Amino acid sequence: MKAILVTGGGSGIGRAVARLFADKGWRVGLADIDATGLRDTAAMLPAERTSTHVMNVRDASQWEHVLAGFAARTGGRIDVVFNNAGIAAGGAFGDMAIDALDRVIDVNFRGMAYGARLSYPYLKRAAAEGGAGACLLNTASASAIYGTAGLAAYSATKFAVRGLTEALDAEWAAEGIRVRSLMPGFIDTNLLSIGVTGTNRTARDAVVDAGLEFTPVETVAQAAWDAVHGDRVHTPVGKTARRLTFAARWLPGRLRATMRKRSLGR
Repeated sequence: MKAILVTGGGSGIGRAVARLFADKGWRVGLADIDATGLRDTAAMLPAERTSTHVMNVRDASQWEHVLAGFAARTGGRIDVVFNNAGIAAGGAFGDMAIDALDRVIDVNFRGMAYGARLSYPYLKRAAAEGGAGACLLNTASASAIYGTAGLAAYSATKFAVRGLTEALDAEWAAEGIRVRSLMPGFIDTNLLSIGVTGTNRTARDAVVDAGLEFTPVETVAQAAWDAVHGDRVHTPVGKTARRLTFAARWLPGRLRATMRKRSLGR
Protein backbone atom coordinates (compact mmCIF):
# COMPACT_ATOMS: atom_id res chain seq x y z
CA MET A 1 0.00 0.00 0.00
CA LYS A 2 1.41 3.38 -1.00
CA ALA A 3 2.01 6.08 1.60
CA ILE A 4 2.09 9.88 1.57
CA LEU A 5 3.22 12.28 4.29
CA VAL A 6 1.41 15.63 4.14
CA THR A 7 2.74 18.67 5.99
CA GLY A 8 0.26 21.42 6.68
CA GLY A 9 -2.25 18.59 6.88
CA GLY A 10 -4.40 20.27 9.50
CA SER A 11 -6.29 22.50 7.07
CA GLY A 12 -6.66 23.89 3.57
CA ILE A 13 -4.72 22.35 0.71
CA GLY A 14 -3.06 19.76 2.94
CA ARG A 15 -6.41 18.52 4.22
CA ALA A 16 -7.89 18.31 0.71
CA VAL A 17 -4.87 16.42 -0.64
CA ALA A 18 -4.92 14.02 2.32
CA ARG A 19 -8.59 13.27 1.71
CA LEU A 20 -8.07 12.62 -2.00
CA PHE A 21 -5.10 10.28 -1.51
CA ALA A 22 -6.94 8.46 1.29
CA ASP A 23 -9.91 8.00 -1.04
CA LYS A 24 -7.49 6.42 -3.52
CA GLY A 25 -6.50 3.83 -0.91
CA TRP A 26 -3.20 5.33 0.29
CA ARG A 27 -1.85 5.42 3.83
CA VAL A 28 -1.70 9.05 4.97
CA GLY A 29 0.56 10.68 7.53
CA LEU A 30 -0.66 14.10 8.62
CA ALA A 31 1.86 16.57 10.00
CA ASP A 32 1.11 20.06 11.28
CA ILE A 33 1.95 22.39 14.13
CA ASP A 34 -1.80 22.64 14.83
CA ALA A 35 -2.83 19.60 16.87
CA THR A 36 -6.53 20.50 16.74
CA GLY A 37 -6.46 20.81 12.96
CA LEU A 38 -4.71 17.45 12.72
CA ARG A 39 -7.46 15.78 14.76
CA ASP A 40 -10.15 17.39 12.61
CA THR A 41 -8.52 16.18 9.39
CA ALA A 42 -7.85 12.70 10.77
CA ALA A 43 -11.54 12.37 11.65
CA MET A 44 -12.30 12.62 7.92
CA LEU A 45 -9.97 9.76 6.96
CA PRO A 46 -9.93 5.98 7.53
CA ALA A 47 -8.47 5.54 11.01
CA GLU A 48 -6.62 2.33 10.15
CA ARG A 49 -4.66 4.09 7.38
CA THR A 50 -4.04 7.44 9.05
CA SER A 51 -1.52 8.76 11.55
CA THR A 52 -1.03 12.26 12.96
CA HIS A 53 2.24 13.96 13.85
CA VAL A 54 2.54 17.35 15.54
CA MET A 55 5.55 19.04 13.95
CA ASN A 56 7.22 22.40 13.48
CA VAL A 57 8.77 22.24 10.00
CA ARG A 58 11.47 24.74 11.07
CA ASP A 59 13.01 22.06 13.32
CA ALA A 60 15.14 19.50 11.47
CA SER A 61 15.07 17.08 14.42
CA GLN A 62 11.27 17.06 14.31
CA TRP A 63 11.38 16.27 10.61
CA GLU A 64 13.63 13.29 11.38
CA HIS A 65 11.33 12.11 14.17
CA VAL A 66 8.15 12.39 12.10
CA LEU A 67 9.57 10.71 9.01
CA ALA A 68 10.89 7.83 11.10
CA GLY A 69 7.61 7.53 13.00
CA PHE A 70 5.50 7.48 9.86
CA ALA A 71 7.82 4.99 8.16
CA ALA A 72 7.53 2.72 11.19
CA ARG A 73 3.77 2.57 10.57
CA THR A 74 4.10 1.84 6.85
CA GLY A 75 6.75 -0.86 6.90
CA GLY A 76 9.39 1.67 5.91
CA ARG A 77 7.55 2.86 2.82
CA ILE A 78 7.05 6.56 2.01
CA ASP A 79 6.21 7.06 -1.66
CA VAL A 80 5.33 10.76 -1.60
CA VAL A 81 6.22 13.64 0.68
CA PHE A 82 3.90 16.60 0.18
CA ASN A 83 6.04 19.52 1.33
CA ASN A 84 3.10 21.86 1.84
CA ALA A 85 3.26 23.74 5.15
CA GLY A 86 3.54 27.48 4.66
CA ILE A 87 2.52 30.89 5.95
CA ALA A 88 1.94 34.30 4.40
CA ALA A 89 2.61 37.88 5.46
CA GLY A 90 1.20 40.87 3.62
CA GLY A 91 1.84 44.57 3.41
CA ALA A 92 4.63 46.89 2.40
CA PHE A 93 8.01 45.16 2.60
CA GLY A 94 9.65 48.31 4.01
CA ASP A 95 7.28 48.19 7.00
CA MET A 96 7.63 44.48 7.70
CA ALA A 97 8.89 43.52 11.16
CA ILE A 98 12.15 41.58 11.10
CA ASP A 99 10.75 38.74 13.20
CA ALA A 100 7.84 38.39 10.76
CA LEU A 101 10.30 38.31 7.84
CA ASP A 102 12.38 35.65 9.58
CA ARG A 103 9.31 33.51 10.23
CA VAL A 104 8.15 33.60 6.60
CA ILE A 105 11.62 32.64 5.38
CA ASP A 106 12.00 29.91 7.99
CA VAL A 107 8.64 28.22 7.44
CA ASN A 108 8.32 28.68 3.69
CA PHE A 109 11.86 27.86 2.64
CA ARG A 110 13.93 26.49 5.50
CA GLY A 111 11.09 24.09 6.33
CA MET A 112 10.82 23.05 2.68
CA ALA A 113 14.57 22.53 2.37
CA TYR A 114 14.64 20.42 5.53
CA GLY A 115 11.72 18.38 4.21
CA ALA A 116 13.47 17.75 0.89
CA ARG A 117 16.81 16.85 2.43
CA LEU A 118 15.49 14.59 5.19
CA SER A 119 12.88 12.81 3.08
CA TYR A 120 15.44 11.97 0.39
CA PRO A 121 16.55 8.59 1.86
CA TYR A 122 12.93 7.44 2.14
CA LEU A 123 12.05 8.49 -1.39
CA LYS A 124 15.24 6.92 -2.72
CA ARG A 125 14.32 3.65 -1.04
CA ALA A 126 10.77 3.78 -2.44
CA ALA A 127 12.12 4.37 -5.94
CA ALA A 128 14.66 1.55 -5.60
CA GLU A 129 11.95 -0.87 -4.47
CA GLY A 130 9.92 -0.24 -7.60
CA GLY A 131 7.90 2.71 -6.41
CA ALA A 132 7.48 4.36 -9.81
CA GLY A 133 5.58 7.17 -8.11
CA ALA A 134 8.29 8.17 -5.63
CA CYS A 135 7.85 11.92 -5.51
CA LEU A 136 8.65 15.06 -3.56
CA LEU A 137 5.78 17.49 -4.16
CA ASN A 138 6.37 21.09 -3.06
CA THR A 139 3.71 23.75 -2.69
CA ALA A 140 4.93 26.89 -4.40
CA SER A 141 2.49 29.56 -5.55
CA ALA A 142 1.38 31.72 -8.44
CA SER A 143 3.59 34.27 -6.64
CA ALA A 144 6.52 32.17 -7.86
CA ILE A 145 5.57 32.96 -11.45
CA TYR A 146 5.95 36.72 -11.04
CA GLY A 147 6.71 38.59 -7.83
CA THR A 148 3.68 40.08 -6.13
CA ALA A 149 3.77 43.57 -4.62
CA GLY A 150 2.50 43.49 -1.06
CA LEU A 151 3.65 39.88 -0.74
CA ALA A 152 7.36 40.37 -1.40
CA ALA A 153 8.69 38.05 1.31
CA TYR A 154 6.14 35.38 0.46
CA SER A 155 6.92 35.64 -3.26
CA ALA A 156 10.65 35.43 -2.61
CA THR A 157 10.31 32.23 -0.58
CA LYS A 158 8.07 30.67 -3.21
CA PHE A 159 10.59 31.53 -5.93
CA ALA A 160 13.15 29.72 -3.75
CA VAL A 161 10.84 26.69 -3.61
CA ARG A 162 10.56 26.86 -7.39
CA GLY A 163 14.34 26.87 -7.75
CA LEU A 164 14.74 23.99 -5.31
CA THR A 165 12.16 21.99 -7.22
CA GLU A 166 13.87 22.52 -10.57
CA ALA A 167 17.32 21.70 -9.20
CA LEU A 168 16.20 18.52 -7.46
CA ASP A 169 14.13 17.41 -10.45
CA ALA A 170 17.41 17.30 -12.36
CA GLU A 171 19.54 15.98 -9.50
CA TRP A 172 17.28 13.12 -8.44
CA ALA A 173 15.96 12.02 -11.84
CA ALA A 174 18.59 9.30 -12.26
CA GLU A 175 17.44 7.77 -8.95
CA GLY A 176 13.83 7.60 -10.07
CA ILE A 177 12.54 10.34 -7.75
CA ARG A 178 10.15 12.84 -9.25
CA VAL A 179 10.25 16.39 -7.90
CA ARG A 180 7.25 18.58 -8.65
CA SER A 181 5.65 21.81 -7.55
CA LEU A 182 2.13 23.17 -7.37
CA MET A 183 1.61 26.84 -8.24
CA PRO A 184 -1.94 27.63 -7.12
CA GLY A 185 -3.53 31.03 -7.44
CA PHE A 186 -5.70 32.37 -4.65
CA ILE A 187 -7.16 29.68 -2.40
CA ASP A 188 -9.71 30.66 0.24
CA THR A 189 -7.82 29.21 3.20
CA ASN A 190 -6.55 30.59 6.51
CA LEU A 191 -3.51 32.07 4.71
CA LEU A 192 -5.72 34.82 3.30
CA SER A 193 -6.83 35.92 6.77
CA ILE A 194 -3.52 37.74 7.23
CA GLY A 195 -3.78 41.48 7.77
CA VAL A 196 -2.34 43.92 5.27
CA THR A 197 0.22 46.10 7.05
CA GLY A 198 -0.99 49.65 7.66
CA THR A 199 -4.67 48.83 7.02
CA ASN A 200 -7.58 47.07 8.70
CA ARG A 201 -8.05 44.83 5.66
CA THR A 202 -7.09 41.22 5.05
CA ALA A 203 -5.49 39.61 2.03
CA ARG A 204 -8.89 38.03 1.31
CA ASP A 205 -10.43 41.50 1.07
CA ALA A 206 -7.76 42.56 -1.40
CA VAL A 207 -8.42 39.54 -3.62
CA VAL A 208 -12.16 40.18 -3.63
CA ASP A 209 -11.72 43.90 -4.34
CA ALA A 210 -9.44 43.10 -7.28
CA GLY A 211 -12.12 40.86 -8.80
CA LEU A 212 -9.86 37.80 -8.76
CA GLU A 213 -11.19 34.28 -8.40
CA PHE A 214 -10.66 31.74 -5.65
CA THR A 215 -9.65 28.23 -6.69
CA PRO A 216 -11.36 25.44 -4.71
CA VAL A 217 -9.04 23.31 -2.60
CA GLU A 218 -10.50 20.23 -4.29
CA THR A 219 -9.12 21.51 -7.60
CA VAL A 220 -5.69 21.86 -6.03
CA ALA A 221 -5.93 18.35 -4.60
CA GLN A 222 -6.64 16.89 -8.03
CA ALA A 223 -3.72 18.89 -9.43
CA ALA A 224 -1.52 17.37 -6.71
CA TRP A 225 -2.57 13.86 -7.73
CA ASP A 226 -1.88 14.65 -11.37
CA ALA A 227 1.50 16.24 -10.54
CA VAL A 228 2.65 13.19 -8.58
CA HIS A 229 1.77 10.91 -11.47
CA GLY A 230 2.73 13.20 -14.35
CA ASP A 231 5.86 14.58 -15.95
CA ARG A 232 5.33 18.35 -15.60
CA VAL A 233 7.74 20.00 -13.16
CA HIS A 234 5.46 22.94 -12.27
CA THR A 235 1.67 22.82 -12.26
CA PRO A 236 -0.13 26.19 -12.29
CA VAL A 237 -3.54 25.77 -10.66
CA GLY A 238 -6.48 28.09 -11.33
CA LYS A 239 -7.16 30.88 -13.80
CA THR A 240 -4.91 33.44 -12.12
CA ALA A 241 -1.91 31.10 -12.15
CA ARG A 242 -2.48 30.12 -15.77
CA ARG A 243 -2.83 33.75 -16.85
CA LEU A 244 0.34 34.73 -15.02
CA THR A 245 2.21 31.85 -16.64
CA PHE A 246 1.11 32.98 -20.09
CA ALA A 247 1.85 36.66 -19.42
CA ALA A 248 5.25 36.01 -17.85
CA ARG A 249 6.31 34.09 -20.94
CA TRP A 250 4.70 36.05 -23.77
CA LEU A 251 3.83 39.51 -22.38
CA PRO A 252 6.46 40.33 -19.75
CA GLY A 253 6.40 44.07 -20.37
CA ARG A 254 2.64 44.30 -20.06
CA LEU A 255 2.69 42.13 -16.94
CA ARG A 256 5.30 44.36 -15.33
CA ALA A 257 3.25 47.47 -16.11
CA THR A 258 0.12 45.87 -14.68
CA MET A 259 1.87 44.83 -11.47
CA ARG A 260 3.35 48.32 -11.01
CA LYS A 261 -0.03 49.95 -11.58
CA ARG A 262 -1.72 47.70 -9.05
CA SER A 263 1.00 48.43 -6.52
CA LEU A 264 0.82 52.19 -7.00
CA GLY A 265 -2.92 52.06 -6.74
CA ARG A 266 -3.04 50.26 -3.40
